[in-house]
Amino acid sequence: MKHRTIAAALAAALALGLLAACQPQSAGGSAAPTSSPAVEAGLPKQSRVGYFFDTVITIEAYTDDESVLDDAMAECQRYDDLLSKTTEGSDVWKINHANGERVAVSQDTRDIIEKALEYSELSDGRFDITIEPCVALWDFTGENMGVLPDEAALAEAASRVDYTKIDINDQGVQLPAGETIDLGAIAKGYITDRIRDFLVERGVTCGILNFGGNVLVIGSKPDGTDWNIGIQDPDSTTGESIAVVPVHDSAVVTSGIYERGFDLDGVRYHHILDTSTGWPVQNELAGITILAGDAFDADALSTTVFAMGLEEGTAFVERLEGVEAVFITRDEQVSWTSGLNDRLTLLNNG
Repeated sequence: MKHRTIAAALAAALALGLLAACQPQSAGGSAAPTSSPAVEAGLPKQSRVGYFFDTVITIEAYTDDESVLDDAMAECQRYDDLLSKTTEGSDVWKINHANGERVAVSQDTRDIIEKALEYSELSDGRFDITIEPCVALWDFTGENMGVLPDEAALAEAASRVDYTKIDINDQGVQLPAGETIDLGAIAKGYITDRIRDFLVERGVTCGILNFGGNVLVIGSKPDGTDWNIGIQDPDSTTGESIAVVPVHDSAVVTSGIYERGFDLDGVRYHHILDTSTGWPVQNELAGITILAGDAFDADALSTTVFAMGLEEGTAFVERLEGVEAVFITRDEQVSWTSGLNDRLTLLNNG
């Protein structure tokens, strides 16, 4: 791993006027780029913005068929209706209100839960979708933001967190009466991948999706070079990047203490909860970015690895094929896994 301070990186970035995701990147040793099929065909860039999954999403794609993006947004709405825990009649709502009965669910929901259980096993329970009883006691964005939950109530909720209680088979999903799930740490990644697949099936070869911090690129940029994705400074209030990394046909997903949370008596309370206590994870990390081939894996890993902390998280990612990570600590250090040594560029003066 290599280390630099965020302060130096940010100061240099501001001096150079560099922005988040579209700056030159010297990767060294790469072949000369060729134009993408989209540019060679003279296809225009189309874009759409929407609000789904409790976040703003953007879709940009090079296509001469505007209906492709309209249909993609309709797919986003379908997934939102299917997977939202607050939408009455959604798969997740039905599971959470089944009072111990088995619930028939869609293949999408089954796939997400099965993947979530895989990451629960891999992480020894640090990733656990049965954290919902704890999530329900916190308010990181609404009128009660800044109010701590009752300690006894949170301890009781945490005692119920146990992914092994989930019973899933071809007939559906069953939880013990009173238990609930929250797919917020993994569903957005799944949906991002499915929208990518939808666009590719409709002929899109060049595009970028940003689903509230889940970034996924289709192919390369129109000029044939890699997309340069910025990694946000957790201390920035205006979204400045501290580094850029070139990617193509990849997902880049970030989680951090700056996304949703509040400060109280010198403590940062954020939305990434410790599954053993129900309280926000307290370790040296301020943010983590995962790079992987699919957003589904990157989304789950961003939460999982954050909960592990710097040392364990780095070792964990180094063992995973096709996955890299960038870590930003609370004391303003930037670290990354070995596969990014020749790819990641910090925005500083060296």
